[in-house]
Parts: sequence; C-alpha cells; structure tokens
Amino acid sequence: MSPTHPNRSRRSPHPSRNPMPDEIRRARDAAKLTQGEAAALLHTIDRVWRQWEAGDRKMHPAFWELFGRKLADVMAVPSVTAQSPR
Repeated sequence: MSPTHPNRSRRSPHPSRNPMPDEIRRARDAAKLTQGEAAALLHTIDRVWRQWEAGDRKMHPAFWELFGRKLADVMAVPSVTAQSPR
C-alpha cells in the first residue's frame, strides 16, 4: 500500500515537512524558551515537546508552522514589564 498522505511519504513533493529534532531544539534555543514555555505556546504538554526534540515523535508540519508564527508574535510584542514613556 502506498502512502496517500503527504507527511507519510519520504519523497513527497509537498512543501510542508516534518521538522528534524535538531531544528526544533535550535529554534527553541534561539527564542530562549524552556521546553515547557515552548510547549505552552502550542497548547501541548512538556512531555510531547521533549519527544519532538528527542526524535521519539514527529512534529506535524502544522505545529512547526504555528510555532514559527507564535515566535514571530512573541518577538514583536513589547514586554508588558517595560516602562511606558510618560
């Protein structure tokens, strides 16, 4: 039986792909987030995030895209603890 879903094919022409564990870790490290903080951004639990980084579970491309979008949002929002000009 051949795979019919683009994430199940090893040679898929589909542009979305599962990120590699080291990509996931590097992105989280670059954002200076703990595994728990990164998991919370995606509304998942720490254990799932650890499995993604360890390669025990594949991160779906939709979660990878969402993580990138959330990071962009987090980086663009000024800190709520920053003092506003008076």
